[in-house]
Amino acid sequence: MMVVDLFVPCFIDQLFPDTAWSTIKLLEKAGCEVNYNPKQTCCGQPLFNSGDIKHSTHLAQKFIKDFPHNRPIITPSASCAAYIRTHYASMVDKEQAVRLQNNTFELCDFLVNRLDTTNFNSVFAHKVTYHDACSALREYGLKNEPRQLLSEVKDLDLVEMPQRTDCCGFGGTFMVKYAPISTAMTEQKVENALSTGASYIVSTEASCLLNIQSYINAKKLPIKTIHIADILASQL
Repeated sequence: MMVVDLFVPCFIDQLFPDTAWSTIKLLEKAGCEVNYNPKQTCCGQPLFNSGDIKHSTHLAQKFIKDFPHNRPIITPSASCAAYIRTHYASMVDKEQAVRLQNNTFELCDFLVNRLDTTNFNSVFAHKVTYHDACSALREYGLKNEPRQLLSEVKDLDLVEMPQRTDCCGFGGTFMVKYAPISTAMTEQKVENALSTGASYIVSTEASCLLNIQSYINAKKLPIKTIHIADILASQL
């Protein structure tokens, strides 16, 4: 049995804890023994993106202590995984940076490409459309794996939205610093999703889903958001 470490990002820890449990269920179903270190905290991405190198470096060094083993670290967030893989090299010891670069995986990537597991006997009788988060697509390189997993879900109808690779307007602090632009981008994303007739917008990124759902709630629109892990674990 493969032993893996679970890294739960801030948004999921604080706002979507059920998604963390879904991730555990999926990894265990795929034959992994999941280890969770309760001392873990933020990976430092929000601070780094805001230019606070001092404190993001501190969190990067803490991450090394929280995840000291040479084994896979799985997270249901491609943006966090991409950040760790790409930017820790400038903040931590080279050997440790290489270890984390080789061991840190987004959930869908790990399930498809490392465990060769795509079918969890999931059932989700809804039409959905998939949101390619910017960091997931452009920095991590995640594209086909989530779609491959969704194709195995019984009764799920995946319909691609127009301009599917456009940003949803979140962008971390971008949505705060440039709220009007961010809102316009979110509006476009949701309108594109609505045009498909989908009932749900699916993504690997809780931060994007939080941003999109906030707009949906404000406008009282007939669509919802859901993390892909929660769909895949629906029958576990």
